[in-house]
Amino acid sequence: MTRVAHVALALLVTVACTQGKETVAIPRSTPTPAPSVSPTQEDEREPREREDTSDRWVTARPSWLGKRVLPKGPSGFGVAGETPPILRNRRFPTIDILPAPKRERFAATIGPVPRSVLARSTWRPRCPVAESDLSYLTMTFWGLDHEAHTGEMIVHASVAEEITGVFEALFHARFRIEEMRVVTLKEQRRWRTAPTGDTNVTSSFECRKATLGSSWSEHSYGLAIDMNPFHNPYLRGDLVGPELARAYTDRTWERPGMIFEGDAVTRAFDAIGWGWGGRWSSLKDWMHFSQSGH
Repeated sequence: MTRVAHVALALLVTVACTQGKETVAIPRSTPTPAPSVSPTQEDEREPREREDTSDRWVTARPSWLGKRVLPKGPSGFGVAGETPPILRNRRFPTIDILPAPKRERFAATIGPVPRSVLARSTWRPRCPVAESDLSYLTMTFWGLDHEAHTGEMIVHASVAEEITGVFEALFHARFRIEEMRVVTLKEQRRWRTAPTGDTNVTSSFECRKATLGSSWSEHSYGLAIDMNPFHNPYLRGDLVGPELARAYTDRTWERPGMIFEGDAVTRAFDAIGWGWGGRWSSLKDWMHFSQSGH
């Protein structure tokens, strides 16, 4: 054994043996202290993605969701900057308003709109559709939490059967939806006067004028549906709606809940002859499907 080898061996024994006790020599590194994070930063940090490929992680809703009001611009929309990190790959669990299905099977009901539901909806006598021309649907859907949920929707009675067929196809394709419920009059007023830019309600009937227009929207007749609006925003020039959904205008980054040409969502609506706003040339309304195609 060379002199160099003897010296190296002596050093190793000195490090590994202390006070007659043998220890295992392991590499040592200086730990990096974790950065301090304020409550707001904690809420907005990116969710940590899992290493597996199952894509099944879910993010808790931040406490500020739906509460931080944006300043309004000349268009009446809120003025927003970039999408908060936690919303850039939005995967929140569904908040149930109806009992969850007992089995992971698609189920749907069609009937008149209950008085209690009509009262909390945006329907009023001045709306361009009669109460008797609307139907109330309940339908099973898959949430972003990978659980089956029961949603509700008001549509025009003439398309009720077709729409339940669309959502049955989406259920079998396991397309994920965050919320499916009736838009309330209180919500509609709040979105107009105090926009937070982070809503994501899949719905149909909403008595209102067309976006940036003066005529009745097809939603006012129950002949249009918006699917996961935050994941599939409205884009017209620099205007984005919901206002905080700018990260989702990048359609090259595919995330759960988004809609693309030729996928299960566009195929299902194509099958009943409805048009998609994602095909428009002057603007993009990726959430929007309607009977007329407008």
